[in-house]
Amino acid sequence: MRIGTSSDIHRLVEGRKLILGGVEIPHSKGLLGHSDADALIHAVAEAILGALALGDLGHHFPDTDPRWEGVSSLVILEQVYQMMKEKGYHIGNVDALVLIEKPRMAPYIEQMRQNIASALHTSTDNVSVKATRGEGMGFVGHEEGVLAQAAVLLEEDQDVR
Repeated sequence: MRIGTSSDIHRLVEGRKLILGGVEIPHSKGLLGHSDADALIHAVAEAILGALALGDLGHHFPDTDPRWEGVSSLVILEQVYQMMKEKGYHIGNVDALVLIEKPRMAPYIEQMRQNIASALHTSTDNVSVKATRGEGMGFVGHEEGVLAQAAVLLEEDQDVR
C-alpha cells in the first residue's frame, strides 16, 4: 500500500466557471487557473502522484504547456490514473475535502464522487467528498479562494506480484 496527500488552492474571480469535482456549479465567480482550475480534482490527482513518488502536477502538466490550457481536470486525472496503473496500483480509497464559503456543495457532492470514481476506474464506495465553509474567516470565508485537500490509499495490483 501507498498513501498520498495533497492540497490545492485557487483564487475565485469573476468571468470564470466554477468547476469542482468535474461539476459546473452555478456561481458568480469561478476558479482562476491554466486548466479549468478544478482544485478538488487537482488535489486528488496530486495525492496519487505523491503516493507514487512521481512529483507534482506542475511537473507533469505545466501551465506553460498550451495542451493543458482550459482542459478539463478530469482529463488530467485520467492521465494520472494511467500513471498509477503503469506502476501497478489501484485505488483503495480517496478522501477529499473542499473548503468554500459559497455556494453550498451538498447538491453536487454525489456527482463529484461519481466523476472521480469514473476517472479512477473505481466504485463510488471508494470515494468520499466532503465540504465545509470558512465561517467568514480567512481567504475561504472572505470568498477570495477555494482550498481542496485529498488523501488517497493505493493498493498494489494482485497480478503484479
